[in-house]
Amino acid sequence: MLRFFLIFLGVQASLFGINMLNPVQQYAVLPWTAALAHACAWLVTAFDATTAATGKVLFNTITGFGVSIEPGCNGIEACIVLVAAIVAFPAGWRHKLRGLAVGLVAVQALNVVRVISLFYLGQWNDTAFRFAHEYLWQALIMLDVLVVWLWWVKGIRPVASGTPTAPAA
Repeated sequence: MLRFFLIFLGVQASLFGINMLNPVQQYAVLPWTAALAHACAWLVTAFDATTAATGKVLFNTITGFGVSIEPGCNGIEACIVLVAAIVAFPAGWRHKLRGLAVGLVAVQALNVVRVISLFYLGQWNDTAFRFAHEYLWQALIMLDVLVVWLWWVKGIRPVASGTPTAPAA
């Protein structure tokens, strides 16, 4: 358990540190955040043609209301926590890679729902927007990370040991 905890903290510290580097922000984080805004706009325009995105801002072309996807809202930090948890857990690398592939998609998919819901909540009611943004969705995204990780852990098959087990009578 101590080994897991230390690796978990070390991977998180490393990835959060790398995430803060200016070149990483400029060439990876900001383009990812802009792509997230555009993906949300693309999805929303299927039922609301007044939505657009520019850079990291998702906005309504009629009212001018928009949400800027800032650090912490682009799903990267939640993904870092998931990566650290999966890497730290004792499992084979093939299983870890599968867990990362499915898990990162799951976290980002929920983050798209988060951004779109906040976009509409903000147009409807500022108090509801602030509560959902600052409390509700923060908890839900981290809960998603925990659920995905637990689902992944549950799917791990025990490594066969050298001693065969006797069948149950």
